[in-house]
Amino acid sequence: MLQLLQRTEGIISLNIILLEESIDMNQKLGRLFVLTGPSGAGTGEVIKSINNKRTDIGFVIPVTARKMKQGDENGKGLYFYDLDGWDELKASGDLLECTEFAGNDYGTSRKLVMEQLEKGLNVVLDLEVSRAEQIKNNMPESVCILVVPSDQAVLEERYTQKARNRYEVPVRMAEAKIQIEKASFCDYTVYSDDLEKAAEALDQIITAEDCRTEINKNMIEDLD
Repeated sequence: MLQLLQRTEGIISLNIILLEESIDMNQKLGRLFVLTGPSGAGTGEVIKSINNKRTDIGFVIPVTARKMKQGDENGKGLYFYDLDGWDELKASGDLLECTEFAGNDYGTSRKLVMEQLEKGLNVVLDLEVSRAEQIKNNMPESVCILVVPSDQAVLEERYTQKARNRYEVPVRMAEAKIQIEKASFCDYTVYSDDLEKAAEALDQIITAEDCRTEINKNMIEDLD
């Protein structure tokens, strides 16, 4: 009797696993979108607007090897790792991208991104050009979008408004030109002269990518 119960429980467990796998197979995956561009392009404002427009956006918290400071909470704003844990994270291939800032490493976890995509949610990240390129190399199916004003005068005006001295603007403009030239790997360009129109363009890109046949392949096959 005990053996029969164990066999029955095993069959039930197997059926649950198969059901979960079936759900996963039929679930349309979300897409990873990476916004990038020179400083002052408006990527942060565009993402804030798109988060207010859509209900299918998942959030991914960055990971870091920085030591926790007073007031820090793991999982609120950042996931913290000690140096050994960070080395393991890098060795496992989990980091889609990473960079060093102020002596500390920061990055994006593939696992955390996939958790959102597997729920059918889209993820929109805001990263500098070199970090966005790392993600494109490590996850080619990601959608990278260059955000930049169509007129350099718009960018110059934004720099001028925040400049601490007259020498700062030409330096920032020169760096912006370099960043734009390095962003040739991007799939789309969104002009951010008008930030609200830029958010509308991003909204349209996300909708179009959600309609791609390869993304909906499993659902289409179920109709046969």
